[in-house]
Amino acid sequence: MILAGLRSLDSVSGSRYYAQLMEKLQTGSSEYISGRDSMLIDLSSWYKGSLAPKIETIQSAIENRHILTFRYYAPAGESERCIEPYYLVFRWSNWYVWGWCGDRKDYRLFKLNRMDQAAESDQSFVSRDAPIPDLSNEKIFPGGIKVKALFAPDVKWRLVEEFGPHCFTENDDGRLLFSADYTDRENLVTWLLTFGAKAEVLEPEDIRDAIRRIAEETIKLYQEE
Repeated sequence: MILAGLRSLDSVSGSRYYAQLMEKLQTGSSEYISGRDSMLIDLSSWYKGSLAPKIETIQSAIENRHILTFRYYAPAGESERCIEPYYLVFRWSNWYVWGWCGDRKDYRLFKLNRMDQAAESDQSFVSRDAPIPDLSNEKIFPGGIKVKALFAPDVKWRLVEEFGPHCFTENDDGRLLFSADYTDRENLVTWLLTFGAKAEVLEPEDIRDAIRRIAEETIKLYQEE
């Protein structure tokens, strides 16, 4: 995790790394930066053209203690937001801003790729003693949907990459019995569909039914007259 905000980094080397990081981000560079002699970080992204201006705007708002405004797109719908920005967060290949949301009267984490029309306003704010966001898996991905599915052996690499080598057991027929807790129903269905016929949902039943309905609707779209 990279976390940048009002609190300074502890070491001189950390400060140099942070300055180098922000310089790359503000220019939208896709070049590598070196954190240590043996570590290279590539900041390139499919969204670097749109992310770099947002990051520069947010960083400026953080430094100037100015309210940040933006339009936000979430599963529940679109909304106009005004926040006191405190931290830029990079986690699992995604950028977020952590701040005090005036609408919710609480701290919130906003994903930059869901933001549009980000702007630094002229309205200043008195800095709060903002806590560092809780970015633990339990907080970001609290679970709640217990899913079991059978996967074809040739997608084992994806399960290992995304959930680790202990998320499945191998059946006698070679198929992989996958078990995990998932947070978001829509994201779960979307993820399972990326495997096509290489995944069969066993439970929960409503997820199995949802995928069946999507498959039937997809077949109808591609059926010839």
